[in-house]
Amino acid sequence: MNAVDKKIEKIGVIPVIKLNRPEQDAVPLAKALCQGGIPAAEVTFRAAGAETAIRLMKEACPDMLVGAGTVLYKEQVDSALKAGAEFIVTPGFDPELVAYCQEKKVPIYPGCTTPTDYHAALKFGLEVLKFFPAEQSGGLGKIKAMSAPFPMFRIMPTGGISLDNLATYLSCPAVIACGGSYMVSEKLLEAGNWEEITELCKRSAEIVRKVRER
Repeated sequence: MNAVDKKIEKIGVIPVIKLNRPEQDAVPLAKALCQGGIPAAEVTFRAAGAETAIRLMKEACPDMLVGAGTVLYKEQVDSALKAGAEFIVTPGFDPELVAYCQEKKVPIYPGCTTPTDYHAALKFGLEVLKFFPAEQSGGLGKIKAMSAPFPMFRIMPTGGISLDNLATYLSCPAVIACGGSYMVSEKLLEAGNWEEITELCKRSAEIVRKVRER
């Protein structure tokens, strides 16, 4: 695994964030996540200004692991990297984007949920895959089944992850970390409820710690 993979594994949970007001919310959100013991963010391009959010988060918390999510085009890769993104996440497996990120020497975690996806990822030498949408695609049962023919991959399930099932997912050896939006819901972000976000992160970090101690 590369250095970013190892950071993701250590943190255990990667908040998946859609910021509608990056200039207003990026900095307090970054501080809230770090104070909660989850110093990481996947800032999705589902909202305008994702590159602004990435830049502001990295400026406010330089040690924080910040990447770009829902990346669909090369231009988004370029703007994310210029803003300081340390990894790229795509919703599906796009060979062109994977090759482009490898050319740029930035880790990419493509969404993969089928044997065909996994086999394509194998040919590109990838080691960590996003499993998205996790719950809707078969959840942990499918992840375990897919790990039989593809034991070389570590998986980052995203979609339907919550405090209720986080420990169950993390207990699977194939799972490197989970992506989640429950601690950065639109409701919490719109209200600027940084205290609640920090508290949810603390609870998540505690779950990660307990699972890893087993």
